[in-house]
Amino acid sequence: GNMGAYKYLEELWKKKQSDALRFLLRVRCWEYRQLPAIHRVSRPTRPDKARRLGYKAKQGLVVYRVRVRRGGRKRPVPKGVTNGKPTHQGVNQLKFQRNLRSVAEERVGRRCGGLRVLSSYWVNQDATYKFYEVILVDPAHKAVRRDPRLNWICKPTMKHRELRGLTAAGRHGRGLNKKGHRSNKLNRPSRRASWKRRNTLSLRRYR
Repeated sequence: GNMGAYKYLEELWKKKQSDALRFLLRVRCWEYRQLPAIHRVSRPTRPDKARRLGYKAKQGLVVYRVRVRRGGRKRPVPKGVTNGKPTHQGVNQLKFQRNLRSVAEERVGRRCGGLRVLSSYWVNQDATYKFYEVILVDPAHKAVRRDPRLNWICKPTMKHRELRGLTAAGRHGRGLNKKGHRSNKLNRPSRRASWKRRNTLSLRRYR
């Protein structure tokens, strides 16, 4: 089959250890470190990936690059004193429940309150930071509101999807990427809801 330009890009990005990409990533990583933590990008670094996630090069779609510090989450307690039973005295080897990508989306979503977060993708990382690019949509822009494929994001229920775990990265953290057999009972509609359903004693009037 004949491959288009995006397909070549995709194959290139699949081989991140190749000389070309290693050089590119190293140079870009240096550049990203010099920039502010959240900054707007004129166009996506990975146009093929952005398009697969719903990006279109038209008015009303914006791309922001964001850097997030890597590593686990330290419990914010004074002098490491948690006060409580020994089982909850851990301070250091704890992990945050969501992934860094969803943290990145959240930070951009807070910065750009009037925009809606569509999705995001990895662009770079080093020992200290991970860099993501977040695709945002302007729900007030006519080019977006008139586009039948995109105007679902203009609905009021789509405000701050990233803060409520509705983006792809957030759904991953909620364990909703599995579907069908073996995942129905576990985490639909949510893990907490199914836990509550299993642990609630239901004494109906007519049972």
